[in-house]
Amino acid sequence: MRIARFARSGDISYGLVQGGGDDPAQLAIAPLQGHPLFDPTPTGEVLELSSVRLLAPVQPINVVCIGKNYADHVKEMAGLTGGGGEAGVPTVFLKPATSVVGPGDPVRLPAGVGRVDHEGELAVVIGKPARDLTAATALDHVWGYTAANDVTARDQQKSDGQWTRGKGHDTFCPIGPWVETDLDPSDLRVRCEVDEVLRQDGRTRDLIHDVPSVLAFITSFMTLLPGDVVLTGTPAGVGPLEPGQTVTVEVEGVGALTNPVVARS
Repeated sequence: MRIARFARSGDISYGLVQGGGDDPAQLAIAPLQGHPLFDPTPTGEVLELSSVRLLAPVQPINVVCIGKNYADHVKEMAGLTGGGGEAGVPTVFLKPATSVVGPGDPVRLPAGVGRVDHEGELAVVIGKPARDLTAATALDHVWGYTAANDVTARDQQKSDGQWTRGKGHDTFCPIGPWVETDLDPSDLRVRCEVDEVLRQDGRTRDLIHDVPSVLAFITSFMTLLPGDVVLTGTPAGVGPLEPGQTVTVEVEGVGALTNPVVARS
């Protein structure tokens, strides 16, 4: 089941996405009453998906991210972030909720920050309060999955020695286009294109710490709340973004998240 959040005539609603494929011209959306986590009741109305504006599918309180979770990406970034990641515990950082934007929203590059990179990822959306999970119980607390772009100001990440500023700018966390609730996250293809040129192409089977392990680790020290988002890490191939480009992250079984890149005015 695919659940989207959308705007129409100034009103914001949730709806069930109907139809196969990812082409909006071939899809419809059935609005829901209230929030789908608590009241997934269709109103009976059906709209053409192309007639509404898709928004970020959730409004998280917490955006928790895992770094250094693909061995090939650890290797390509060793000169910037150091090695490691293969053993021990996951590398965890946070992005502010204000960094979240939806499909079609521009990624705004601030002036003077230097290189800004894309990082395509599978994102996990939490469905119920989660604390002290085990790998065996973790997926019971997942509502669904979406695509994410962990946009990163690389020079700030390096100069600061920690990652909050470089990864926390407004618009630096596109997610979408919707939440897919019926998906096995163990072996999904994760791709990223810039201007239709493939830059990243990985599979979640290559995660150093898989989704259940990541959720168990995060909830060993904090509570995840319904609607929170966990970014699971990015494969190799990250690269710079420039104003005027278009970046697309595609997760197998979810769909494609596309955002234009502009200079922040």
